[in-house]
Amino acid sequence: MIRRALISVYDKAGLLPFARALAARGVEILSTGGTLKALADAGLAVTSVESFTGSPEVMGGRVKTLHPRVHGGILMRGDIDQADLERLGGAPIDLVAVNLYPFTQTVAKPGALLAEVIEQIDIGGPAMVRSAAKNHDRVAVVCDPADYEAVLAELEASGEVSAATRRKLAAKAFAHTAAYDGAVSAYLSSLGDPDPAEEKAPPKREAYPRYLTLTFERAYGLRYGENPHQSGAFYRERSAPEGSLSLADSLGAGGKELSFNNLVDVDAALEAVREHERPAAVVVKHANPSGVAVADSIERAYRLARDADALSAFGGIVALNRPVDRATAEALAETFLECVVAPSFADDALPVLRAKKNLRLLATRVLLPAELDELTWKRVGGGLVVQGRDATARGEVEKARVVSKRAPTPEELAALDLAWKVCKHVKSNAIVLAKEGRTVGVGAGQMSRVESVRIACRKAEAEARGAVLASDAFFPFPDGVELALEHGVTAFVQPGGSVKDADVIAAADKAGAAMIFTGVRHFRH
Repeated sequence: MIRRALISVYDKAGLLPFARALAARGVEILSTGGTLKALADAGLAVTSVESFTGSPEVMGGRVKTLHPRVHGGILMRGDIDQADLERLGGAPIDLVAVNLYPFTQTVAKPGALLAEVIEQIDIGGPAMVRSAAKNHDRVAVVCDPADYEAVLAELEASGEVSAATRRKLAAKAFAHTAAYDGAVSAYLSSLGDPDPAEEKAPPKREAYPRYLTLTFERAYGLRYGENPHQSGAFYRERSAPEGSLSLADSLGAGGKELSFNNLVDVDAALEAVREHERPAAVVVKHANPSGVAVADSIERAYRLARDADALSAFGGIVALNRPVDRATAEALAETFLECVVAPSFADDALPVLRAKKNLRLLATRVLLPAELDELTWKRVGGGLVVQGRDATARGEVEKARVVSKRAPTPEELAALDLAWKVCKHVKSNAIVLAKEGRTVGVGAGQMSRVESVRIACRKAEAEARGAVLASDAFFPFPDGVELALEHGVTAFVQPGGSVKDADVIAAADKAGAAMIFTGVRHFRH
């Protein structure tokens, strides 16, 4: 039974309806600071923690809930501790609704001073959350406003918060404080030695802190991992930005959950489609783009991307950077696909796609920007390799250096730009052929670059003639360029930097082809 609740929240979303519902049930509410004022201003009866403890707030509010009557009231175990609590002059606290100072938001603010950040390290809040979570056999702890409704529903139905819910809330609370402490340790361990200049200027920070805590929440289990004999689950990053795959809405089509491989492919498709400003479509198979196109309409872009490699498109994943209208839905329905991901789907498009058995639909609402800067990581034995996201590609063709005797034509430059943006999303060694706003051949993941050229040209067949070629890294020998020239390729973009660059350029010049160097490599392992 909830007789007394302590509510002290920075995030006041849903606060007043929650507190009103508790008060209507006769629950005594204790509170502090801004929460106390908000409740009192709303006309709710509320007791200050200062009155409850008989001890004033001190040190500018740094010490207010760190008191035996508060933590005794939370941690008391029924009859076992009743006498001790009475000697303290305290009373049981049955529900703790607390969320913490905005540490990560303050760190993210441009120009945040060290002193400002330090003041956002919450002490009393985590202490109360941890106390309540430890004593969840008796106390309900709520650190997320999203849980207010479920707690109130149980109180309405049975007069109490069930043991199962209290345990789930406790687990969530410890995850919350763990993530909070991880953010604090990452920030402090990214700073250098103390510097007096930090008082008036933001402190200098390393990109890679000594202590890196990654916090995730299991979203759902998977049928299996990469293969049926492997188990699997999908975990959502707690701080994932809007537009991330983990926050996409499933629109109900398909009879199966997304699989491990589906999720990897969808993420690869989303990454690739974000590169393009015009309406664009990306078809992915086994984490590699098999077809990419841009056009004046999303339907046209999809048809071009699909037809770039229609064989591989069967059973593929499609990402679009524009809402799906009915015409595009009808085009998508012509081919067996595993999943379509897009910002949104028009109401008259959904019935067309939902009629397709096992086609999954995901709506991201927004697309993350291509230049988003964030850390990425891969698991290796006993650790992680961590790096900044490969967020470049846009503008690199435009700024590239012409190294051949002939400069690319405007049409070739447009095709080179498309091929280059696609190339960074193809497993290395990566070769992409493109023309007229679409890819025509992709060679991926080969041990030798010339073999990737051979595969891309074979995929393109006659479409290779008049196409351009992008290579994610330099050509170590002229053989790859010579092979592409034999198939009719007219222009090349590559990083450059090989000891054989002069020979490679000479091969292009001999055939009258254009070649540009970006100076940027885009390996994808």
